[in-house]
Amino acid sequence: MRRGIAATALVASFALAATACGGSDSGDKADGPVTITWWDTSNATNEAPTYKALVKQFEAANKDIKVKYVNVPFDQAQNKFDTAAGSKGAPDVLRSEVGWTPAFAKKGYFLPLDGTEALKDQSKFQSSLIKQAQYDGKTYGAPLVTDTLALVYNKALFKKAGITEAPKTWDELRAAAAKVDSKAKVYGYWGSTQAYYAQTFLYGEGTDTVDAAAKKITVNSPEAQKAYGTWLSMFKGQGLHKADTTADAYAHIQDAFVNGKVASIIQGPWEITNFYKGSAFKDKSNLGIATVPAGSTGKAGAPTGGHNLSVYAGSDKAHQTAALKFVNFMTSAKSQTEIALKNSTLPTREDAYTAEVKADPGIAGYQGVLSAAQPRPALPEYSSLWGPLDTELPKIAGGKESLDKGLSNVELAIAKLVPDFSK
Repeated sequence: MRRGIAATALVASFALAATACGGSDSGDKADGPVTITWWDTSNATNEAPTYKALVKQFEAANKDIKVKYVNVPFDQAQNKFDTAAGSKGAPDVLRSEVGWTPAFAKKGYFLPLDGTEALKDQSKFQSSLIKQAQYDGKTYGAPLVTDTLALVYNKALFKKAGITEAPKTWDELRAAAAKVDSKAKVYGYWGSTQAYYAQTFLYGEGTDTVDAAAKKITVNSPEAQKAYGTWLSMFKGQGLHKADTTADAYAHIQDAFVNGKVASIIQGPWEITNFYKGSAFKDKSNLGIATVPAGSTGKAGAPTGGHNLSVYAGSDKAHQTAALKFVNFMTSAKSQTEIALKNSTLPTREDAYTAEVKADPGIAGYQGVLSAAQPRPALPEYSSLWGPLDTELPKIAGGKESLDKGLSNVELAIAKLVPDFSK
């Protein structure tokens, strides 16, 4: 899961048109280097420089392969790749969000990686992440980075309010927010209206948007109604910031947290480097990281996110061979260690968690909450199910629509996405 709309969207669209050449790169000579195109969807400012440096390392070690690097805004990449692949003009390699991987595999856009050089170290990766990259029994992505959501908090503000440990339930967080408001004179918690972040409330009630195994839509079930009722309650009360339903809500919440204007939020490890840039976390040890609060069932959890590297099935053999070698290099323990040290993101293989990597308090903190992360169901349409929620939840949180009406609308929209599911 990522964030933010790039200000260079127009420029990016021209760049993509010029570089989405896939395996038909006319610049290749029969006896010259093979040029593959990689669409990287990482943050252009904080993460991309590390990936660009690794590309240069790969090219230096593989003189017969050139990599045409293109940074694609995350929020545009899924639709752009879908369009490009449908017209046989996709890049040879895509940094694919884990939810996109089975969806594109179902369409035949990705090459199965089982038994290829890309996954020759398959046993080194976390098994759950390999499983999440599979569709219909085959693996279509090499896990590059993983993530989940956590309750991140300002230890100094919690201490000032007399709070000695992270809240373990939403009721405890609500009480903590009130104490922070009384003692530290800032908001104690600021929640998000985005569906991905609200997913944690569903897990807390032991449910999900759908039951993939039973082929049933559960987003409007009694359990889901209770979950979203709790989510809605976290926008009103002492120390709780009201819902921000603007297009810039993500940036507003992030800025308030890193500058000490709110004591806690729910966030992912992709923001670790930005946490450290804020005035509140010049001392990295002030950043607290804990499992998201539990619901009434006592369960706590957040979605397993992250990105895979996938190879375009429409590229010719020479480009696929080069792409597979590139994917292996980028997902190696050495490369993942370098990515973690530079970007503070979480590796997908245990041998990349070196002592130096684990010395980063942000990485160590998020590694500690990964055990509560829940893999997404093996359903190609799953990620698209958040779309209707992203439409309705801001209306509900902003008081423009009732919870019952909003969830009913979501249920109807999801039924169109998975027409063979019952309600």
